[in-house]
Amino acid sequence: MLHHTADIHQFMKPGVRVHLAGIGGVSMCPLAEVLKGMGLTVQGSDMSESPTVVHLRSLGIPVAVGHSAQNLGQCQLVIRTAAIHDDNPEIATAMARGIPVYERAEAWGAIMRQYRNALCIAGTHGKTTTTSMATHIFMAAQADPTVMIGGTLPLLGSGYRVGQGDTIILESCEYCNSFLSFFPTVAVILNVEADHLDFFRDLEDVEHSFRRFANLVPPEGQVIVNADDAGAMDSVRGLDRRVFTFGLNTPGTDCTARNIVWHHGLPSFDVVISGQVYAHVALQVAGGHNILNALAAASAAWSLGIRGDAVERGLGAFLGAGRRFEPKGTYHGAAVYDDYAHHPGELHALLTTARSLPYKRIVCAFQPHTYSRTHALFDDFVRELRQPDVTILAEIFAAREQNDLGISSADLAAKIPGSIYCATLPEVTDALARVAQPGDLILTVGAGDIFRAGEALVERGQDA
Repeated sequence: MLHHTADIHQFMKPGVRVHLAGIGGVSMCPLAEVLKGMGLTVQGSDMSESPTVVHLRSLGIPVAVGHSAQNLGQCQLVIRTAAIHDDNPEIATAMARGIPVYERAEAWGAIMRQYRNALCIAGTHGKTTTTSMATHIFMAAQADPTVMIGGTLPLLGSGYRVGQGDTIILESCEYCNSFLSFFPTVAVILNVEADHLDFFRDLEDVEHSFRRFANLVPPEGQVIVNADDAGAMDSVRGLDRRVFTFGLNTPGTDCTARNIVWHHGLPSFDVVISGQVYAHVALQVAGGHNILNALAAASAAWSLGIRGDAVERGLGAFLGAGRRFEPKGTYHGAAVYDDYAHHPGELHALLTTARSLPYKRIVCAFQPHTYSRTHALFDDFVRELRQPDVTILAEIFAAREQNDLGISSADLAAKIPGSIYCATLPEVTDALARVAQPGDLILTVGAGDIFRAGEALVERGQDA
C-alpha cells in the first residue's frame, strides 16, 4: 500500500533528508547514489552488512543494519523496496508520524523528470538483455547515461551506473503496475504475454497495463513496439500518437534486419530504418530473439539521435548480461550454461537458440518460478520442456508465494516423457552428473537459485 498525500516531486531538491528502507537492494543502491547526486541528504537501513552497504558508506551515506524506528531520525520522506511491508517498524513509525512513504518505482519516476531523455524498456521478457544492449550503445556514443538494469552487466560491473549525461535508461517491469510510476520519453515494448497472473487477471489485463504505459509517453516522445508480437501490437492499437515498429517477419516495419548471415551460431545483419541502412551489426550473442532485441535497442538509439557507428560498436561488444545464457564452465566434456528464463516464451527462445548451436544433446534442468505461474501456464511449460533431449525438473521456487494450489514440479514431470523430478538442488546436481555426456549442452534454467546446481556440477568436475 502507498501512504502519502504529498507529491514526491516536491521532495526532489537539495537539502531534503530521505530515508531508504532496504537501501542495499539491487535498485535501491543506485537510487541512493542518484538522490545524493541531486543534493538530497540520504540515509538508509538494510537487514545485513554487504559490499553494497560498504560502498554506500564510502560515499558518505550512513546505513544502519537492522530495521528500527530510531533509524528514521529527522527524515522528511521514506522510500522503501517492494520487499518491505507495512508492519516493518520503520514504515509503521513513519506512518504514525505522518512522514510520507513512497515506493521505489515512484522515486525512479520522479528522478526521470530530471532527464531530457528517459528510455524505458518494457516487455514480458527480454528486458534485461535489451536494456543492456541499449546501455552498450549509449556508452559507445559517450552519452554518459544513468542506467538501471534488473541484472548484472559486465560492462558496468553491476546492474547500474550513475552518469552525468542527459539520458536515463531503465528496465521497466509491469509487475504490480510499477512502470506506471515512470515518465518515459521513449517507451519500448518488446512483447506482451500472459504472465504475473498472481497480479493480473488475464492477458487482456496485462495488455491494458502496457497500453497505460505507452500512454505515459508525451506526444513529442516515441513509442517503439515489436510488430512481430501480437500482444504488443494489441497493446498500442489505436494509440493517439505515432508508433515506431521493428520486426523481422512483419511487412512495412520502420526498422528491420536485412542480409542476415550466421557464423558459428552468431548473426550479423544490416539494421535498416525507413529503407536506409543505419548500422551493420555483428552480434556476439546467439539466437533470433537477440536480433529482435538488438533491433529494439537500435530503434531507441535512432529515435534519440545516436549515430549508427555507436550502434555497431556497442552491440559488437555486448557479450550478454548476467544469467542470460551465461557460461559457467564444463563437466566431463559437456558445456554448462545458466539462463534466467522463467516464462514459456523465454524457454522457447532459449531452447530454439540452443538447438541452433553445434551440441550433440540439450540437457535442461528447469526450476519453475512461483506456484501461480506454474499453474496458470502449465500446458505451455509442458510443451516447451518436451523439447530438450533430457529434462530435469527441480521443485518450484516459491519466491513470494505459499503453495495454496498444491502444485509441484512432479506434476510437470508426469506429463514430460523421460523427465527426471528432483526435490532438492543437490539431487539436480547428481542427476546432471549421471546423464552428462561429452558434447552435451547443459542448461540450468529459471529465475530462482537453480544456477547453484550448475555451479556445483562444474566444481565437481574440477575436483574429479
